[in-house]
Amino acid sequence: MVFTQVPPQPPTTRGLPACHELPAAIGALRRQRKAVILAHYYQEDAIQDIADFIGDSLELSRKAASTDAEVIVFCGVHFMAETAKILNPSKTVLVPDLEAGCSLADDCPSEAFAAFRADHPDHTVVSYINCSAAVKAQSDLICTSSNAVQLVQQLPVDRPILFAPDQNLGRWVARQSGRELTLWPGSCIVHDTFSEQALLQLSQEHPGAEVIAHPECQQHLLDLADFIGSTSKLLQRAEQSSATSFIVLTEPGILHQMRLRVPHKQFFEVPGADGCSCNACPYMRLNTLEKLWQCLHDMAPEIVMDEELRLKALGPIERMLAMSR
Repeated sequence: MVFTQVPPQPPTTRGLPACHELPAAIGALRRQRKAVILAHYYQEDAIQDIADFIGDSLELSRKAASTDAEVIVFCGVHFMAETAKILNPSKTVLVPDLEAGCSLADDCPSEAFAAFRADHPDHTVVSYINCSAAVKAQSDLICTSSNAVQLVQQLPVDRPILFAPDQNLGRWVARQSGRELTLWPGSCIVHDTFSEQALLQLSQEHPGAEVIAHPECQQHLLDLADFIGSTSKLLQRAEQSSATSFIVLTEPGILHQMRLRVPHKQFFEVPGADGCSCNACPYMRLNTLEKLWQCLHDMAPEIVMDEELRLKALGPIERMLAMSR
């Protein structure tokens, strides 16, 4: 794999501000570095509150493509920062924690994916943005959960489609688009483990609550949902629906924005099948305010990418952005 990263410098904890001083200290460093802080909806509340822009994968991709900041600090997971670098080769792209990966990306190694593609040489390859730069570089088109159905419907009907890496999202896209998809067998560790029993129990306890679900969830859970959509569309649904309570089948970080935007409504998260009280993504939650300050202070870890790989990955991302307008 030709992708490289600048290794993080040893933490310079000396000078780390006190917890209550961190937001102001991060703001000062952000101005000094001429940086923009992008954060996914699944980040911890404190990071969402300090970010310049919060969004889902499609919104963050658009923001990364259009920013005029000299430094992009990406509070999300690794593939998101890679995407920002692909779109901004001349800018410095930083991440608070290099270990903030993604189970979907990890479950689709580039070498194995190349072999899978070779077995389907006549297929148009559509890859969910939750994959590595090396997999993006092997794709014809990138999609997000916000635009996957729309993009697949635009593809020629006489060409078969290979969809990776999320099989749950792929099945939902196939149903919504009416297209047959050949699926890579990957899934998200968060969305794949919600408890159907807990969902049914919550629905009994809150009979007026609307069940809203991310399409990365398993089919038997989507069958119980009143509304299915990407993270941003779930947020819009919470704002626009006449319902006053919601059972939310996605990573619970989004509940912070829902409660901020419609504070008079109630939101319930669904436990995992193992009985845990929440389904917080362990990778998303590796980022903290302390690491964000450290990242801006040290200007590391930095994402660096081989130019040949970047250009190969850029094409399918640009096609996505053009087709999503």
